[in-house]
Amino acid sequence: MYSRDPFNLRKSAAPTAFAALQSAASKTIETGSKAVESTKQALQDADMSFALPRNVPNFENAQRRFEDNVWGKFTGNEKGLPMYKDKPTSYGPRRGGPWFRRKRNIGIGALLLFSFLYWFGWSGKTEAQDGKKPAAGSGSTWGSILGGKKSGKVDWEQRRQAVKDAFLISWHGYEEHGWGYDEYHPVSRSGRYMAQPNGLGWIIVDALDTMMLMNLTKEIKHAREWISTTLSYEKDQDVNTFETTIRMLGGLLSAHYLQETLPGLKPENGNEEDLYLEKATDLADRLMGAYDSPSGIPWASVILKTGKGEASHADGGASSTAEATSLQLEMKYLAYLTGEEHYWQKAEKVMEAVDNNAARDGLVPIFVYADKGSFRGTEIRLGSRGDSYYEYLIKQYLQTKKQEPVYGEMWDEALAGVKKHMITYSKDHHFTILAELPAGVGGRIHPKVDHLVCFMPGTIALAATGGLDVTEARKLSSWGKKQEEDMTLAHELTKTCMGMYFMNPTGLAGEITHFVIDDPPKMYTREVLKSDDLDPAEDADWKTDFIVKPADAHNLQRPETVESLFYMWRITGDDIYREWGWTMFESFVKHTIVENGGGFTSVSDVTTVPPPTRDNMESFWLAETLKYFYLLFGPNDLLPLDEMVLNTEAHPFPVFDPSKKRFKTGWKRIPRDQNGNLVREENSGAKTTTVA
Repeated sequence: MYSRDPFNLRKSAAPTAFAALQSAASKTIETGSKAVESTKQALQDADMSFALPRNVPNFENAQRRFEDNVWGKFTGNEKGLPMYKDKPTSYGPRRGGPWFRRKRNIGIGALLLFSFLYWFGWSGKTEAQDGKKPAAGSGSTWGSILGGKKSGKVDWEQRRQAVKDAFLISWHGYEEHGWGYDEYHPVSRSGRYMAQPNGLGWIIVDALDTMMLMNLTKEIKHAREWISTTLSYEKDQDVNTFETTIRMLGGLLSAHYLQETLPGLKPENGNEEDLYLEKATDLADRLMGAYDSPSGIPWASVILKTGKGEASHADGGASSTAEATSLQLEMKYLAYLTGEEHYWQKAEKVMEAVDNNAARDGLVPIFVYADKGSFRGTEIRLGSRGDSYYEYLIKQYLQTKKQEPVYGEMWDEALAGVKKHMITYSKDHHFTILAELPAGVGGRIHPKVDHLVCFMPGTIALAATGGLDVTEARKLSSWGKKQEEDMTLAHELTKTCMGMYFMNPTGLAGEITHFVIDDPPKMYTREVLKSDDLDPAEDADWKTDFIVKPADAHNLQRPETVESLFYMWRITGDDIYREWGWTMFESFVKHTIVENGGGFTSVSDVTTVPPPTRDNMESFWLAETLKYFYLLFGPNDLLPLDEMVLNTEAHPFPVFDPSKKRFKTGWKRIPRDQNGNLVREENSGAKTTTVA
């Protein structure tokens, strides 16, 4: 039976993340002393090549089985696709399997972790926020940061290096034990392919631009070599259109962008410069079949080999609205790079088809039929199946330098609808809640918040300033009362998301959090309330407003809250967002690191210390969560917010002028009446017809 606390990280006097990473280093090096020759070989092996795992499970039509399971019944053991970013799970805890102790080549891990000792020293000395050693029982120094007080001098570069080290532990664990697999299980050191043969490099491609930002040249070389020699989409496998677009297509396009932008990443051989773009174009051409529906709204899945789109095998055949409307940043950037207008047109048609449904107050139901073009049901939420629709409205507007005002208009309409119908407050301590509308606009409000919703505060701040520092944004003629109110709302929502972390003994958020609200609920449009301070005391009264149900207590390493912390820090310059981020990072290190360099794992119950492991390391842990931590602790001139947009998988694309390629918005919104109903002109032009 393996220990869930192999490094004694979870005692009452918990060490800092530095100590945890150093402890991992020491443990790995001790074991690695038996593999000196392997270490020497690793030092000589610039390409870091490893043997591919054998006895790979074979499975077909993974998409059908994955979607057929219905998310509330999914056990986590099915042989399907990796976890969807857009959909939460609501299954109970799944404990890790037995620890397989065996001799293994850990030379690379030892080499990596020797570097930790270079950074952190051999003595085990750790630093609190004031630069001194933490006192016994100080835990993760919550007392100095949760009440809103700024700390003393902090070495943020050292903290950024700690994030880089966490990435290297994660990457090298995957590289040694799961190379090429699309899904990686760090506890059992195993994985599985999404498609045969050789998989799709799901994790490799998704993590590529994070390595570029961290300047990990050796790791980039190994990944690039795999993409060049092994990655092929000629597979008779259906994959999710959205996930493949944001992770695979987005990862390749951002890698192409960054190798042209960051120093030292461009291949020496000019013939190799377009590798990522060529792979992206090949993939996009196969995804085009998903858009060949009667309405132009993409089918949920596509078979890579044939390019044939397929309707969802669940949800009555309807596509997720978020998935259908979160493909545009990728396709528009590809169109700009290649000059091929059909990528632009296909993606743009989706927005027109969805908007023609005339969603009330800009709030869209979470399902839409690809064949009919109409919504299925009335449920509205900004969590799973709804989230990135709203995110991509404002980001499309910013991506093309505000030359497509239709998307800015749609964002403003949607945000006003959110404020009017979905923002409420917890009962006793007035935490701001972005709730759900199970029956649509006009129905009851349900105070349930997916972790996925926590992208929204950062997005609100981005929209308010256009990515500028708030001091600069306030000098603009467009700045006014609305923008000030939006920044306050963004802060309060961020604070609620941090409460979802701090309320649990692990310091990690559950997948879903419920709240206690008044009856009838207090609504944002009637009164603007501010929440209590996040008192760190274990029995603090504010925690009673938050409820994590057993089925929702798992943590999947999701990035949305640190994403908002990153935006809020960049835009406001308030240290509290960095301090909150560091506390969160420490919690991930203490409670999710895997023994002997296997990586980091998702966990099943954030209300239990130590939390039981789920034995899975999501690709977005590498692509998003650690990237946002790295950017949060780093300088502001790395990926300036007014020069690029990050897609919903945190892959950066540059802003561009579409007129240079003669691209422009090819559709116009149908006019609405004062009630929001469509007003269509008849052929004579003399009469109008109102369509409810």
